[in-house]
Amino acid sequence: MYEEVIKRIGALRLIPVVKLEREEDAVPLAEALCRGGLPAAEITFRTDAAAGAIRRIAGACPGMLVGAGTVLSCAQAEEALEAGAQFLVSPGTSGRLLDFASKRRVPIFPGACTPSEIMEAMEYGCEIVKFFPAVPYGGVKTIKALSAPFSQIRFMPTGGVSEENLKEFLALPQVIACGGSWMVKESLIRERRFDEIEDLARRAAELAKEEG
Repeated sequence: MYEEVIKRIGALRLIPVVKLEREEDAVPLAEALCRGGLPAAEITFRTDAAAGAIRRIAGACPGMLVGAGTVLSCAQAEEALEAGAQFLVSPGTSGRLLDFASKRRVPIFPGACTPSEIMEAMEYGCEIVKFFPAVPYGGVKTIKALSAPFSQIRFMPTGGVSEENLKEFLALPQVIACGGSWMVKESLIRERRFDEIEDLARRAAELAKEEG
């Protein structure tokens, strides 16, 4: 499963980062993303609805690549996996989380924006890190600089990635994919404007493919 998840992320080049306040919005959102050609979602553990949303998507949309984001503890990681998450994303680098994921053989993308964090992630066998927050920490220039000593590492920039700069990030050979939320804005989900989300996802997927 590990290799398959990495392969799918690399093929999509863009992972929607989703904050859901209500579990009942999970499946309509997933269906909109799938119709738009972007069948993936990182459901963030910033709300109490996260685990339930992952469970609903995993059950109703088996073709969807669904993971858990903003994972801060092993307890959250366990909850996410039990709900059906196929990968984990954390905002920082935690040895306990990395050890947990390594033992479970589940892909984890730890947040890393410094050489020390990258080296710690590498100690646990990580080959991909979440460069977060991407734009505030120097964006493309910083990734290029970090890639010199860490040529074996690939990055998933998240935080400030947008329609305007997506292609710039994806043009870097060190970038496997980006995480973005502009196609899944909280206001659109709250107002259940799933047709608009589908249109935004379609445009985003086409942009990502141009740099595929």
